[in-house]
Amino acid sequence: MRRARRFCEHRYDPVVVAVTQENFYEKEILPTEDLRFELLDNHLTFSIVLGFDPGDDERDSQPLVRSVLDPLLRRHRMTIVRFESQEAFPYGSFVLHTTIGFNTRERTLRELYDIGQDAHALFEAKGSGQLTRETAGDLIRGGHANVLIGQPEGHWLDVKKQHYDMNTRVGKIKLAESVSRFCNTEGGGLVVFGMAGKKVPGGEEIRRLCPMPRDKAMIGRYQRALEEHLFPPPDNMSIEVIEMPDDGMLILIDVPPQPEELKPFLVHGAVVDGEVEGAFISIVRRRGESSIPITAPMIHSMLAAGRALLRRGELPPDT
Repeated sequence: MRRARRFCEHRYDPVVVAVTQENFYEKEILPTEDLRFELLDNHLTFSIVLGFDPGDDERDSQPLVRSVLDPLLRRHRMTIVRFESQEAFPYGSFVLHTTIGFNTRERTLRELYDIGQDAHALFEAKGSGQLTRETAGDLIRGGHANVLIGQPEGHWLDVKKQHYDMNTRVGKIKLAESVSRFCNTEGGGLVVFGMAGKKVPGGEEIRRLCPMPRDKAMIGRYQRALEEHLFPPPDNMSIEVIEMPDDGMLILIDVPPQPEELKPFLVHGAVVDGEVEGAFISIVRRRGESSIPITAPMIHSMLAAGRALLRRGELPPDT
C-alpha cells in the first residue's frame, strides 16, 4: 500500500488499473478496469466509474449511488468522499466517477480491487434501485454473494446458515416447505444455504457469509427430498453449488415464477411441535420475511374453480 501511495505522489493523473495474465502483457494495448487510484487531500483513495444511460437524471445519480453502495462500503469501513460527472458516448449518457475514502491500515491493493469490482457489480445489478430475484441470483453465481450482506431478506429471498438434516424426515419436510413458499408466490424466489441473517427493526437482514464444507452430493440429497415431499415438481427450478474462492460452498435454489395451473404446491408431511405428522398435507407461501399458511377458504376456492372448469369449461363468477 505504501508503494501505491508513493507511486501516486509522483503523478498528476489518476493511476488506472489493468488486470491480465503476465504472458499477455502489452503496455500499449492493455485494457483498463473501471477502477483508479489517486491522492485526494494527501489521502490515498480509489474510484469506480459507473455508467448512466441517455435520459437518466444526473441530479438523481448521486443519491442513487449512495443508496446502492452504502451497505457494502459501511461493511468495509469506507465512505464516498466525492463525485465527478463526465459526458460519455452515446450522446446524453454520462459516467459518474465515485471516489471512495478508506483507512490504508492493513489494506492490500488486491482487496481494494475486489471491493471495487463488487461495488461495480452491485450497482449494475441494482441500477434500477431495487434488486430482483434474477439479478441477485446472477450476483451469487458470478462470485459476488458478499455484496448482498446488508441487504434485507424479503418476499423473494431467504437465507439459511446451514443445511437441513437430510438424514431426518424433519429436515426433508422443512426443505420442501422452504421451496414451496416461493412456488406458491407470484414472483418465485431464492433460497441460499451458507448465508446468515439477523432480525433488525422492520424485518431481517443478511449479515455474513458462512460457506459450508464442499459436498456436491448434497444436491442429490436435496433433489430426492423434494421429489419425496413436494408436489407437483416445480417448473425450471434449479439447485446449484456455488464454489467460494477461498473455501467451502453455497447452495442456491432458484425458484422461478410458477404457472398458476400448478398451484397450490403441496408438502407431503408437516412438522408440528418438532414432530413429524406424516399424514398431513401443508401449503405455505411467502409474505415479506414470513411464511403464512394458505387458508381453508383459499383452498376451497381453488378446488371449486377446478371443478367448474372440468364441468362447464368456465370459472364461477365469484372466483
